[in-house]
Amino acid sequence: MLPEFSQNHLQKYLTETQLITLKLLVWLLQSQKQVKIERLAATLPLPIQQNSRRRHLQRFLSLTRLSVVLVWFPLIKEIVNQRIPKGKRLIIALDRTAWQENNILMASAIYQKRAFPIFWILLSKKGASDLREQQVVLRPVIKLFKTHQIVIVGDREFHSVDLAQWIDRQGVKFVLRQKKDTTFRLKRKKFNSLSSIQLAPGQRKFFSEINITQKKGFGRFNLAIYWRRKYKNKQEKSPWYLLTNLSDLETAVKAYKQRWGIEAMFKDCKTGGYNLEGSQASQDKLVRLILLIAIAMSTAWLQGEQISTLGKSAYICRPKEAGRNKRRHSNFWIGLYGHNWIAAFHECQEWVEELVTSVRNKRSFYQRGLNAITQIQQAS
Repeated sequence: MLPEFSQNHLQKYLTETQLITLKLLVWLLQSQKQVKIERLAATLPLPIQQNSRRRHLQRFLSLTRLSVVLVWFPLIKEIVNQRIPKGKRLIIALDRTAWQENNILMASAIYQKRAFPIFWILLSKKGASDLREQQVVLRPVIKLFKTHQIVIVGDREFHSVDLAQWIDRQGVKFVLRQKKDTTFRLKRKKFNSLSSIQLAPGQRKFFSEINITQKKGFGRFNLAIYWRRKYKNKQEKSPWYLLTNLSDLETAVKAYKQRWGIEAMFKDCKTGGYNLEGSQASQDKLVRLILLIAIAMSTAWLQGEQISTLGKSAYICRPKEAGRNKRRHSNFWIGLYGHNWIAAFHECQEWVEELVTSVRNKRSFYQRGLNAITQIQQAS
């Protein structure tokens, strides 16, 4: 079920029929975990022939009004504003993912170690993005969240000093990981590669006002270097070299660590969740399929948050695990599993009621579970 504020907004741009189709598709994504059009058409619960259902989906995915700017921007802005107040720090992760011939550049908002997609484009080439493409993705995101203290983080693909300078000119903070062979220079010193800096696991250093690369015409930025100590018998091969305009090491490292939320989000989009790589849609339809995934993913996360707030997550999954100090499942997965659990309950309700009636010594436990189902449904 879409949140109420989402439905109120979507009614401005979609007809009643189109909004119902959207709700059906989000429901199908949650239950089928599949974005392949043939699969969605096979299970779309409309009383028409399968070929007609497929054409119905293709027409819907061709709607020009089903755009990221019109449909998604107001929704993601509302979701973020409800959790990160205006004026507070907002981490924006810039990253790229690719499969087969598809190459997607995306900016996402990080919250509670997860990423919410904000804006994305399909690249018309293989490999890394360039400065112009990065600007295309970041410009609308910076404008959308101009009331927040944005910090843009990126891995080594986004090490460009051109990108760093452009972000700085927008009045935005950044933390961009650099390659170890990148050259730098302290004041009145010679250029050396970053790998020449002596550091051991568990150590960190911070340099202010350095020149990065020997390219002329760029201002000075700060450099935070962090080498994580050995943890659970795992040791990173090299330190993080973080170019930043933040003023201290701790803030820069903390911001960059949050970048990993986008990796979890890409996994949720692909084999770990909605199987986006199984789609064979055209580029235009693929952009809109990602929009549907963004709506479905945020809906599942919001539902998972509500279930956790109600204290009913134990009915959905095993919240804790021996020897593990972190939650076993995120709000996204609690929402997704919760949707499927309740859907299965309604499908088999008659059998369940027979079982509850026949097992008298467990009846009080079953009744608590039935009450939990009612509460979860009312909150959705």
